[in-house]
Amino acid sequence: MRKFSHIGIPTAHEHQGEVFNQDIGLYATDFNQSEHAIEWLRFLAESPMPEALKSTAHVAYEVDDLEQAMQGKTVLLEPFHANESLKIAFIMEDEAPVELMQYI
Repeated sequence: MRKFSHIGIPTAHEHQGEVFNQDIGLYATDFNQSEHAIEWLRFLAESPMPEALKSTAHVAYEVDDLEQAMQGKTVLLEPFHANESLKIAFIMEDEAPVELMQYI
């Protein structure tokens, strides 16, 4: 199963409801609170995240099996736990990052 979740858009502007993640130098909004499933991403200059995520919008999909969905793909960011119930990874499709999300 692959189900559309949201689109993440890098921005330089503050947005209402941003939450800061100090570990990755990122302010992000909750896409669940957006009428159009938009997650605004505002990175600090020193953020260790890949440049492709800092500069290019990404589309995100929920998948049943993260490892299987990544097979044969160019990995941008290895799987990690975004929180206690969500594991994510980023792959590249041509020039665009794609987020894969597995709820556990």
